[in-house]
Order: sequence, then C-alpha cells, then structure tokens
Amino acid sequence: MTAAPENGRLHVLRAVEDGWTAFTKAPWPFVLFTLLVGLLSIVFQLIGNAAAMGSDNNLIGIGGIVLTLVALIGSWIVSLWGVTGMVRGSWIALDGNKPSFSDFSRWDGAAARRLFMRWIALGVVFLVIVTICALVGVGLSQLNQVLLWIPAAVGLSLFVYLSVNQKFLPYIALLEQRGPFETVQRGRDVVDPSWWWVVLLLIVDTLIIVIGTLLCGVGLLVAAPVVACITTAAYRQLFGANDHTGLLGGSNSSSL
Repeated sequence: MTAAPENGRLHVLRAVEDGWTAFTKAPWPFVLFTLLVGLLSIVFQLIGNAAAMGSDNNLIGIGGIVLTLVALIGSWIVSLWGVTGMVRGSWIALDGNKPSFSDFSRWDGAAARRLFMRWIALGVVFLVIVTICALVGVGLSQLNQVLLWIPAAVGLSLFVYLSVNQKFLPYIALLEQRGPFETVQRGRDVVDPSWWWVVLLLIVDTLIIVIGTLLCGVGLLVAAPVVACITTAAYRQLFGANDHTGLLGGSNSSSL
C-alpha cells in the first residue's frame, strides 16, 4: 500500500483513498488520541492565558513566570507527543495492521528530540529569510518606498514555497536518520518535482479540516486523524515505506 510510484509523481487521489482506508482500520483509537491531545493542548493554553491575564493586571511575579514556562513547555511536549503518536498510528494502519491506543500514546524521547531539532532548524531557515528580506527592504525603501514591496513579495513567495516542500518534515525527522538542516534539504529535493501535487494535497487536507470544523468542531476528531493518514500515505508514495529510525518499535536511539 502507498508504494512510491514509478514516475515519481504524487497520486493525491490514491493517498486520499489509502488514508481513509487506514483510518477505518482503527477509528476509535485515532479519535480518542486526537481528543486527548486536544484536551491537553487546551489545558496548557488556559494556563498560558491565566499567566497573560496576570501580566495585564501587573501580577506576573514568580508565579506568572512559572505558569508561562509550564504552558510553553507543556504545549511543546504535547505537540511532539501528538505528532509522533499520529505518525506511528497512521503508519501501522497503512501497513495493513490495526494500531492500538498504546501505539499512539507511547512516548519516544529520541523521536521527540529529533522532531524538535528539525522544527528549530526550519524556524532558523525562515528567520534567515525574513532577516535578509527585511534588511534589503530597509535599504530599498531609502531609494523609494514602493521598492519595499519587492523583498516583501520575494519573502512571501519563499515562505509559500518552503511551507509546501516542508509539509513532510515531521515524517523525515521521525523516520529517517538525517541531520536537522539535511532534513530540510531532503524535503526540498523530494517534494520539488511534485510541488504542485503537494499543493493539491494541502488544499484537500484544508478542505477536510474546514468541513470538520464546520461540524460544530466535533468533526475535527475525525478530520484531523484522516488528514494525518492521508499525509502519511502521500509521504510513503514520495519517500518510501521504510522506518529507518525504529519509530514503530520504540527505538531509543539518541541521534539528533
């Protein structure tokens, strides 16, 4: 299922079909894990809001700082845990097996570190682009204010371009043994030949999420894991169906 196509092109319809089939193999574990991740995210968001309200009332102090740190660290941990669990569960389902809730919820510290470092690397790339465009924009604005739009347009174009070809960054981080910036380059090398097909995949994913949101928000409990399964199926088409890091077996490799 979802083997890499011979022509190297992403087949979006096949990814959608395979993703839906994978979700239907274990809908309840998918939905329950999504619900748990969502609830924990809300809890840490509320903690962050409480700290922000204390700041507005000049009551930040040590307690507010602690709450802010708890909210930030907790949100990051939940995000890393949620993405790792969903990738593992959808991968197992796409292999034709039925994932259990423990497959989703098992914590893998090495995988979380890899994913965190790759997210940081991508953030650095975006920061460099923004900084360069801002400096060029300041220089050009000294000549003519209209010229400021040139680096702004270039920066926006690069942002869109990278947002598309880095769609699979979490998968590369979790399933391949590559360095942080090498992971970013890997996404670019593989996705570029199918860039417009990945754009179509993003549109399909967005439509599914929007429909789920419109269904009183409850539909997200189905829409989010379905999108994860579709994205995993697309990744397997483009990058292959091999686990190089032991993610499925809970490997504790310390590689960063």
